[in-house]
Amino acid sequence: MPTYLTLIIAVIAETIGTTALQASQQFTRPIPAVITVIGYAAAFYFLSLTLRTLPVGVVYALWSGLGIVLIAIIGFVVFGQKLDLAAILGMGLIFAGIAVIQLLSNTTTH
Repeated sequence: MPTYLTLIIAVIAETIGTTALQASQQFTRPIPAVITVIGYAAAFYFLSLTLRTLPVGVVYALWSGLGIVLIAIIGFVVFGQKLDLAAILGMGLIFAGIAVIQLLSNTTTH
């Protein structure tokens, strides 16, 4: 399986797990709690596959950065959580950092 596909699956699984964690209301709702555990397990499995070909620092930066942005968007859309200008600018900087890694770094496969 291509490296970036495993990374994208890891990010999506982590995003699902974190969204379900919010919905589980501190693990008091069983179905979202189970989805949380499965989501995180899948995320770490696919993250480990990504580490076969990319360095851990780069993988973690991409995984966590994309996860932060996706969770912030889901929090805004699904849970009605507010994003102020500083949060939006910070997420823009995360995207800029991802672009720099992908376009300019020799540590990733292009």
